[in-house]
Amino acid sequence: MVRIVIVDYGMGNLASVRNALRAVGFEAAVSDDPAAVAGADGLVLPGVGAFGTGMQNLARRGLDQAVRQAAAAGRPVLGICLGMQLLLAEGDEGGPRPGLGLLEGRVARLPDGLPLPQIGWNLVEPQRDHPLFAGLPTPFWAYFDHAYAVEGEPPSIALALTDYGRTYPSVVGRGNLLGIQFHPEKSSRAGLRMLANWGRMVCDLISTRPST
Repeated sequence: MVRIVIVDYGMGNLASVRNALRAVGFEAAVSDDPAAVAGADGLVLPGVGAFGTGMQNLARRGLDQAVRQAAAAGRPVLGICLGMQLLLAEGDEGGPRPGLGLLEGRVARLPDGLPLPQIGWNLVEPQRDHPLFAGLPTPFWAYFDHAYAVEGEPPSIALALTDYGRTYPSVVGRGNLLGIQFHPEKSSRAGLRMLANWGRMVCDLISTRPST
């Protein structure tokens, strides 16, 4: 049985993420237990709120090290919205502070001149083939709610781009680590397709592990 864990650090829309995964055929547990997080087959790190508070909550519960341990073991990790930002090296919200450091890059405020936060639908432009985008059109629409985003276009991690005041990576990833700036659980069929694709990636990885 696939053990998918949604990390509960007090800042995520946990029920809607779990319900979206269930809708595409994957059961997930919600947990703030570091041992359960570190031992999961796949992790979802959701999040709504401020970067600094998110890192404080993860550290206070010992979940920062648990996520790093799972990532180092090659377990698939999916960050959503704030959870995606926390995967990176640094965030500017409330002053510069370190993130989990699992992916290179910095999170900075979107430019003034347009309403912030960006709330609503925007286009996502995949930049390369990736299993996460299987079956999706190019580009596709997704639902956003954020005022901070990855700065620049780091070519090593940018999988898809979006424009809102500036062009920024809205999907990032490397190896077993993936991050989505928008909310797939609110992004209709495209978002559900991405969650289904990620769930299959978790299953595929499990199937290739040597038996013990």
